[in-house]
This record gives sequence, structure tokens and C-alpha cells, in this order.
Amino acid sequence: MRIHTIQHVAFEGLGAMQPYLEKQGHELSFTHLYAGEALPNVNDMDALIIMGGPMGIYDDDELPWLKDEKVFIKQAIDAGKKVLGICLGAQLIADVLGSTDSKRAVYAGKHKEIGWFPIQTSDELQSTILDDVFPASLDVFHWHGDMFDVPQGARALAASEACPNQGFVYQDRVVAFQFHLETTPESASALIKHCGDELDGSTYVQSAEDMLRDKQRFATLNQTMFAVLDRMGI
Repeated sequence: MRIHTIQHVAFEGLGAMQPYLEKQGHELSFTHLYAGEALPNVNDMDALIIMGGPMGIYDDDELPWLKDEKVFIKQAIDAGKKVLGICLGAQLIADVLGSTDSKRAVYAGKHKEIGWFPIQTSDELQSTILDDVFPASLDVFHWHGDMFDVPQGARALAASEACPNQGFVYQDRVVAFQFHLETTPESASALIKHCGDELDGSTYVQSAEDMLRDKQRFATLNQTMFAVLDRMGI
């Protein structure tokens, strides 16, 4: 399978997904938007993975490539591709698919959510390809301040105390996670290094030490990511 990844910053890559996908024999390609690289033809891939980043989806003036990226994501969805969005990637998908009402599809959350916090899965997940992948509650890794509404026609995935919409599944081939399942100790450390100024000690923001204390949590997290990829046929 030809899998293309959009990367917004150098320090937010595929994480644990890359060696897993390479082991499956998939053909991987990348667009590093922060380096000025061009997006491919949508017909040159079978699946699209959109990674995270510290910017917001409405930073078009500062980052003009965001406009082209949104068009590309819409083309991929309309072309029937498998699409996975993580954090900013999920927010971009939500923006492209649109909100269920007149509000913006993506907006600032009431709380920043950074570190390990549990999500509670939605009953709607039972009617999707991710049925039985997630337990009723799961500790996952977060790093976000914005949040999204679940688009019309999509199935809600989960919620947390800080963020009522943690993901969705659309047409059983488009999956969006506000949280991170791909994170490794190395990629978490890179986030802390580059975005550590966000660790303000607020209610749902953990310290760097707390985030990195238990390395086994990452391995458990990654197994859920691999199960998601398997269900998506990636």
C-alpha cells in the first residue's frame, strides 16, 4: 500500500507507526510542509496520514500552505482514500468536513490537555470499524489546546474530562484522533523540548517528569495504534 504522510513540524513524525508500517511492507512517502515541500497528486497514494503540530488550522496568513493542505485533504476524502488524522491532523479533517451547526468546526478548548489522561469511549464506536479496539476507558497521551465538533455523518469516538470530543470515524475509512497513540518516549521528549513553554501547571497539564516517568505506558499505547491501523486496512 502507498501511504503518504503530511508532517507540519520536524519533531512530530509518525512515531511508533513508522517501523510498524515499514515492517508491513508499505511504501511510505512524506510531505514536510514546514520545509516548503509540495503535496503529491492524490492519485499517487492509497492512504493519507496527517500528523500534529503546534499551529492552528486558522493560521492561514502566517502559514499559507494550510489552505492548500485543506484542499488536498478534501480531495483525498472525496477520492475514497483511507485517511488518519492525529491532533492537528484531526482538526484539519473536522474543518474540511464541516461542523454540525453554524459555529466553527474547530476552536479553542476550555482547557489545555497535555499528558496522560483517560478517554471514555462512545457507544457510537460500536457501529464502526473500530468496534472492540478501545476499552471503555483508556489512558492516552494528549497535547492540544484546540478542539473540534464531530462532523455531520461521523460517529463520535470518545470524550475526556477536559475535552468532550476526542475523535470520530467517518464512512469507516476516515479516522480522527485528538489524542496521540503513536507517541514514543523519544517523540514525547521532542514535544517537551520544543513546546515545553505550554507546561503551565494548569488542571489538565502534567509536568515533563510525570509524562516520561513510566516508559511501559508508551508501549501499551502503541499497541492500540497498531490495532487501529489493522482495522483501517493500513
